Amino acid sequence: MLPEISDLINRSAVFLPGDPARGGRIALWQADGTGTGARPWTGAGSFEELTVVTPDLRRTPVRALVLTIDEALPVLTRARTRAETAADSGSTAFWGAAALLALRFAAQGKLLPGVSPAGHDAWRIGPLEAVDLDEVRALAAAMPPAARCVPIDPEGALDLQGPPRLPAAEPLLRAFLDAVADTLPRSPAAPAAAGGPAFAARPAERRPDLREWAAEVAAGHDAGARLSLRIELTREPGRAPQAAGAAGARAAAEADGATTASEAAGRAGGFRAVLQMHSPADAALVADAADVWAGSGAAAAAFPPGARLDALRALRRAARLWPPLAPLLGAAVPDSVELADEEVTELLGEAAAALAADGVQVHWPRGLVRGLTPRAVVGPPSPTRPGSPDTQDTAGSSLPSGLLSPGALLSFSWRHALGDRGDLTPAELDRLAEANRPLVRLRDQWVLIDPAEARRARALQDRTVAAVDALAAVLTGSAKIDGERVAVEASGAVERLRARLTGDAREDEGIAAPPGLRASLRDYQLRGLRWLARMTSLGLGACLADDMGLGKTVTLIALHLHRNRPGAATAGPTLVVCPASLLGNWEREIEKFAPGTPVRRFHGPARSLAGPTPGAGEFVLTTYGTMRLDAPALAATDWGLVVADEAQHVKNPHSSTAKALRTVPARARVALTGTPVENDLSELWAVLDWTTPGILGRLGTFRARYAEPVESGRDPQAAVRLAALVRPFLLRRKKSDPGIAPELPPKTETDHAVSLTGEQTALYEAVVRETLAAIAEADGMERRGLVVKLLTSLKQICNHPAQYLKEEQPRLPHRSGKLALLDELLDTIVAEGGSVLVFTQYVTMARLIERHLSARGIASQLLHGGTPVARREELVDRFQAGEVPVFLLSLKAAGTGLNLTRAGHVVHFDRWWNPAVEEQATDRAYRIGQTQPVQVHHIIAEGTVEDRIARLLERKRALADAVLAGGESALTELTDAELAELVALRPAAGSGR
Repeated sequence: MLPEISDLINRSAVFLPGDPARGGRIALWQADGTGTGARPWTGAGSFEELTVVTPDLRRTPVRALVLTIDEALPVLTRARTRAETAADSGSTAFWGAAALLALRFAAQGKLLPGVSPAGHDAWRIGPLEAVDLDEVRALAAAMPPAARCVPIDPEGALDLQGPPRLPAAEPLLRAFLDAVADTLPRSPAAPAAAGGPAFAARPAERRPDLREWAAEVAAGHDAGARLSLRIELTREPGRAPQAAGAAGARAAAEADGATTASEAAGRAGGFRAVLQMHSPADAALVADAADVWAGSGAAAAAFPPGARLDALRALRRAARLWPPLAPLLGAAVPDSVELADEEVTELLGEAAAALAADGVQVHWPRGLVRGLTPRAVVGPPSPTRPGSPDTQDTAGSSLPSGLLSPGALLSFSWRHALGDRGDLTPAELDRLAEANRPLVRLRDQWVLIDPAEARRARALQDRTVAAVDALAAVLTGSAKIDGERVAVEASGAVERLRARLTGDAREDEGIAAPPGLRASLRDYQLRGLRWLARMTSLGLGACLADDMGLGKTVTLIALHLHRNRPGAATAGPTLVVCPASLLGNWEREIEKFAPGTPVRRFHGPARSLAGPTPGAGEFVLTTYGTMRLDAPALAATDWGLVVADEAQHVKNPHSSTAKALRTVPARARVALTGTPVENDLSELWAVLDWTTPGILGRLGTFRARYAEPVESGRDPQAAVRLAALVRPFLLRRKKSDPGIAPELPPKTETDHAVSLTGEQTALYEAVVRETLAAIAEADGMERRGLVVKLLTSLKQICNHPAQYLKEEQPRLPHRSGKLALLDELLDTIVAEGGSVLVFTQYVTMARLIERHLSARGIASQLLHGGTPVARREELVDRFQAGEVPVFLLSLKAAGTGLNLTRAGHVVHFDRWWNPAVEEQATDRAYRIGQTQPVQVHHIIAEGTVEDRIARLLERKRALADAVLAGGESALTELTDAELAELVALRPAAGSGR
């Protein structure tokens, strides 16, 4: 145990360098010369006699507590934090500040391998940029005398006889930074990461054989010199090579591949690369290598004697990366090298990038325009070349017919900008491509361009692509063409479409609630109606992804009435596909908000669309199961609108339900869901690819382009592009959004931790022990099955032993901590005249609770997946009427579509693996129409796998609008050790176990 921080703040501290750097130590002592406070010392470190220099320059022996770097780091950093408010921060706080600086450098990856003077392998801090060096120097200047008060002689040994000599502040600070750098990377796993024991193992290892290699590494980063290449023109731009008379000019033109002497003058130009040296200690210090070799000039004289050797080492590394530099290695003075055109071309591409990665920058002459800036302009197909007047679509008020019909094509018209001089004409682009040289004179400027880039730019010209692909590029503002991401703009009708989709156009602001609607739409619902009307009028699909309870149903009914309003073009009937439990709710809502609107159910054994076919303005309601069975019959009707309610039911595009739904044609499609993404982004693709086929591309392409980069976090810009692409087609509002539902009462969520009973504890530990042993011997699908079985068994044990043991006539009281807490909650709620929803993912557990409550005389009712539709509606009506105070519900069967605003309490008896599903269930009570505060209770078995899952759910809830992990299936991929850590039973706080 280390001393109290309050003791350390008032101590003196000094750094004692070591070889290797990780052998350095921190010494701490009291002002009275002792190493500890009043209490006996039993902590880390050791005591040593140390001689220090006092402020009056006297040597004084002290008894110091000496800590290794890894022992000292937590002490120093915490002391620094506490010292920020102390009157005297002292030397301990100074080394704390140094420790924080070293940790920051290490976190930024500023670590370089090296070999110590004694031949040990050692990590060190580097390379440091100019701003880093300034920070190090500023901190060194603030070093208090006590932080460097151990005297040294020139050889580094203690000198007790002569006048005291103290170490210089900056070298001592740099030695400490290196000591931290040499300590941090060394761990048991480091040898595998480092490829061997050197620079990984903690014990000192002598590796003098690596000294030359380490010197070469240093030469490429932060030794006595850094290199750069200054590219120069060897002929003056605009002036032809010297030749005698007109004949000479013609000869030069022919040699240069030009047709006239004037064109030859415009294209002539040679290059050379001049080697420059930069001081790593001073970014402003730069000199030509020739001057450093000659020792001429103030800048050259400032380089240390070993700078030339460091420069040659760095040059050797650079020549391996780019062989044209090799002649400099054999030159007496490495001054410059002449470059051929193809070598200049290499420097315009990968060669410069490889050199820069090794610390060698390439500097081009000022005044040259480097490369072209491409962008694509999307518009209707045109046979003309880019830049011609015929490609400019005139603005109009309506979109061209069939613009987004299947098979429609749009063209990419490429523009290539030249510096700040605007777009190139086709003739200029031709000239760049045909020159086949890296330097071309154009518009009175020298253009430096890779000839391959110029040819590629000319070859692009007009490209015809599918309309949905072009629209996706316009919405995201970029497209990846031939591996390169380029900016994309829209023109003409496509620009007008983009403006309407993104809300920049205002054509739909005049849309009001239809006259036949018997409801007052809230502002956000009216905005939703206008958005849906705009999208469906364009023939595009839409996904309304409002939180449960915000009124998606009434918004859709208003859309149906708007599309079939008097004077509007006939929109045709609307087909609503929904879960069976919602058929009655849809019928009641239509009768309530749109009385007189024809509505029929296509469900049950007597279902039929024969006779009068569905007419314009009619609603037809069916279930996903019926739709899957009778898709051909439904596909025979000319639907104006097809609505998929609770569209997460078709989130698997390969399911038979999703495939059947795609076969039902419609003029427009709308998906309604509160959870557009439950598990991964492929579910979002499935929903939007049904509403607007092709807008997200093929599933495999979508996974590679968006889902994998977003889910892995490796490409933040992919998330930005995906959001821009999805935003026009998906409207997402939450209850918590400002102004969405301010009339909703507050919602309070509480986690109730309960202890396991003795019986539950014994069962839990036995199942963990036996199943982990079986898992250790299994692999493949067998192992995954055992993991799922383990997790399910543990959750059932946490609920009640009777559920896990499958007892037929169980004794329920006093065996489950969860059931005991539920009794307490229900006693209070029922006594206050309240109503409560109790959700569990297990029907078996719901029946046990129902039986238990019946024995206690508490009225309850149960709804699960097997409850018939008519019975569901009866149960909802009874609960809403206040006839039954406790409603037990199976989580998946009753998590959507029900209006249960009678409840002021929601109890989650066990935890689902996905917070979105739990929130859907809670939203049965917390929705528009709720007038009382809602209390949400999560019952969690303390110290169990449920406890760990509860913490995971909190993190997943923070990511609910991005990517959610895959639940139990993801946990099957845990290693044996990780799984054991997850399911291990931990003692409850204060239990004494």
